[in-house]
Amino acid sequence: MKKKSKRTLTPKLRFPEFRDAPGWEEVSLEQIAKRTTTKNHDGSITRVLTNSAEHGIVDQRDYFQKDIANAGNIDGYYIVDLGDYVYNPRISTLAPVGPISRNNIGKGVMSPLYTVFRFEDENSDFYQHYFKTVSWHLYLRRVSSMGARHDRMSITARDFMAMPVPTPLPQEQQKIAECLSSLDGLIAAEGRKLAALRDHKRGLMQQLFPQPGQTQPRLRFPECRDTGEWEEKKAGSLFSQRKEKGQTGLPIYSVTINDGMVLRSTFDRNFYDIEDPTGNKKAHKNDIAYNMMRMWQGACGVAPEDCMVSPAYVVLKPKKGTCPAFFDVLFRRPAILHLLMAYSRGLTLDRLRLYFGDFASIPLLVPAEPEQQRIADCLSALDTRIAAQAAKIDALKQHKRGLMQQLFPAAEEV
Repeated sequence: MKKKSKRTLTPKLRFPEFRDAPGWEEVSLEQIAKRTTTKNHDGSITRVLTNSAEHGIVDQRDYFQKDIANAGNIDGYYIVDLGDYVYNPRISTLAPVGPISRNNIGKGVMSPLYTVFRFEDENSDFYQHYFKTVSWHLYLRRVSSMGARHDRMSITARDFMAMPVPTPLPQEQQKIAECLSSLDGLIAAEGRKLAALRDHKRGLMQQLFPQPGQTQPRLRFPECRDTGEWEEKKAGSLFSQRKEKGQTGLPIYSVTINDGMVLRSTFDRNFYDIEDPTGNKKAHKNDIAYNMMRMWQGACGVAPEDCMVSPAYVVLKPKKGTCPAFFDVLFRRPAILHLLMAYSRGLTLDRLRLYFGDFASIPLLVPAEPEQQRIADCLSALDTRIAAQAAKIDALKQHKRGLMQQLFPAAEEV
């Protein structure tokens, strides 16, 4: 009988010094790594870890904001050392066959539902990146079945450790790992910049708006410092209610809690109840629309153009001296959200409604229009920077995904 030849894999993209090197050979995981099943019998290790699809291995308390395990039930947990790898059979959108992550945070224990393994070569950076690809998913799907719970894969330890994995030359492994780790470092650095911008905005808003019990903010623009205290006004003196019917040809917008007014056509579902334009309400550009049921959660937004909205919304027409962009920010302030809830009617949270008549009677502390506009412009400029930074991070992540598809053999090849 002929001896069965080993299958080799060749990625689409290789570094210049490896372009003439042979293809990558496949071996079973058990040939280069060993499963570890040492249990925490004496309960001496109390640090409980978990393997999340998004964040990898993290402290259980940090991830769940509470302890799921306790000292009385972790003696049967596996001990996980720094550098060990862990497979979590729980599936999710981010991890359709469950995630495999390396422990980069320190010694701890993990549930025996997980599979823990350790590479013989301590330098396993290459595989930390490899297990972020989908190249190994097909094998797991083939040898596993759904567990007793619909959200778990069922796979034997023997089948898991028989998983075929690629073994490039150590030098090529290191080159790939260094490239991707460098990109991870750049993404992390840009993420810190984004977090700093968001923190800066939060801090700035605390300075630009009066604190509870005060009538002036701590920080004012030079041209507004001598304009005196902010004035308390009823919301009805700032806005009137627009009750115009929708018009054919106008775009339809929805109000969201996080993003304000959003084109309804961008949603992944149909809205058959609003196909007739006359059944909708018309909002003019710079009107504010709010969802009566969710206004107390910040469900409002400024209309970016003439449009239609749901008949379940209230459309606010700004009166003279009212800057809509300022109130779009003000209506999301924690203290104002509590006020909006207090003026809503209903016996339970899911039945609360903020009708215009009740909204009109809400007292609001506001500055003169020039200061309203100045605050709105400042925060809008900061939002633009934040959005640009978030887009930069998304572009880097997309670049990394594309690069990984080139640096590792495609899933169908494996």
